[in-house]
Amino acid sequence: MVNRKTSIWLDAWYGKRKWVFLLLPLMWLFRLIAILRRVCLQQFSQQTLAVPVIIVGNISVGGTGKTPLLIALVKHLQQCGMTPGVISRGYGGQAASYPYILSAASSAQQSGDEPLSIFLQTGCAVCVDADRTAAARALVTAGCNVLLSDDGLQHYRLGRSMEIAVIDGQRGFGNGFCLPVGPLREPVSRLRQVDFVVVNSAPKNFNAPAGIQSFHMAIEARHWCSVKTGQTSELSHLAPQSRVHAVAGIGNPQRFYQTLKQLSLIPIEHDFPDHYQYQVSDFHFADNLPIVMTEKDAVKCQSFAGDDWFYLAIGAQLPEAFWQAFDAKLTALTVRHL
Repeated sequence: MVNRKTSIWLDAWYGKRKWVFLLLPLMWLFRLIAILRRVCLQQFSQQTLAVPVIIVGNISVGGTGKTPLLIALVKHLQQCGMTPGVISRGYGGQAASYPYILSAASSAQQSGDEPLSIFLQTGCAVCVDADRTAAARALVTAGCNVLLSDDGLQHYRLGRSMEIAVIDGQRGFGNGFCLPVGPLREPVSRLRQVDFVVVNSAPKNFNAPAGIQSFHMAIEARHWCSVKTGQTSELSHLAPQSRVHAVAGIGNPQRFYQTLKQLSLIPIEHDFPDHYQYQVSDFHFADNLPIVMTEKDAVKCQSFAGDDWFYLAIGAQLPEAFWQAFDAKLTALTVRHL
């Protein structure tokens, strides 16, 4: 079910296929346009706000684990007594008007899957708009005193006080080239300009690029939740060596499947495109095995979910050194915005 064209590109970028180097002229054109665009936006169109703006993004296409980190940051800021708001592009959603601030009545069809998942897990204000600057202003008007942008590292029209780049530690940078030759939106050297580099689920032999300090982030499986009712269950609810239908419409489905294997489950893998809008017919499997998915997928399936459908609740774990450095940086930013 995964988009075959997407699969071909990912295989080329991360499998280091040589045919992509035929596209080097296009890559240099892409780089030139990207550089000119960045300079023009920063010099003539960038808009700053009266509150700190934190970008949580990446330099590569596909999922890197930004959303678990963003949720951890939101919860940390809430514990510090701040009122954070989240800016999102809202891929896959179609609201009646924009900027669109989520409420308890919001659906994934209106907001997109990731914004709704963030809202449900944190309760913070989440605003969706393709114009991230307009979303930021709406959140400030709503009373937020610190903003986080879910993605948007390359959205230079939105001024930023702090940049956090997330790297997929398992896939790395692929062949290391920019689009369309490789998976990078910007070269690896861009990481030297951000405030923090966070490496998600890196193997022991992973090394960050020379001269770049990074912090390791681990994704921890916490419990199962019923897609239909939200009721939680211990991880042991699904017995070891159980076969399950694993459904994933995310940027890197293999990370989810690997987590299931680490829980001693045997996943039957069903890939769907990122931000896919599920229908009940997508789940007409030939047997009655349990169905498991991510929370991002689950928010689009609650209305037709069965009793044995579960999503895996996860959380990001970061070292104390990261939180100390983050708090120090945020304190300096807060003073600057007074």
